[in-house]
Amino acid sequence: MNLDKLDLKILSILSENAKTPFLEIARICNVSGAAIHQHIQHLTSIGVIKGSVFLLEPSLIGYNTCAFISVNLQPDADIASIAEELKKLPEIVECHITSGKSSLLLKVYTADNASLLELLSKIHLVSGIISTNITISLKEEFARQIGVKTSGN
Repeated sequence: MNLDKLDLKILSILSENAKTPFLEIARICNVSGAAIHQHIQHLTSIGVIKGSVFLLEPSLIGYNTCAFISVNLQPDADIASIAEELKKLPEIVECHITSGKSSLLLKVYTADNASLLELLSKIHLVSGIISTNITISLKEEFARQIGVKTSGN
């Protein structure tokens, strides 16, 4: 992927604050607002920018338990179809294919431990899943976007 210096600067600014107005980015980068708009459209069309979201504080909307679930699959399991089934469970916010003992790693939010137990029951109903292992997060210390390397980094 060939990204120029302006692309990298724009990405650096947006990764710090996705709500930064285009004209503010243009001022920082010393280019026109139209140039910023074109670069962002291009970065979106090639998949570098996947969208923008508001980050919600789970505990303030009733999700007090965050957990990571390692999922072990049958040897012949179809990971893609299992992931599609898991995607139907709204408490699962991330699903990663992993190496090592487990095949999948899920990040989930539930109201409480009882709700987590209910979610586990639903996960175990998915064909191809043989076992799970849970780690409950006690507190998130930080979360961030991947940093953007600009020239000189």
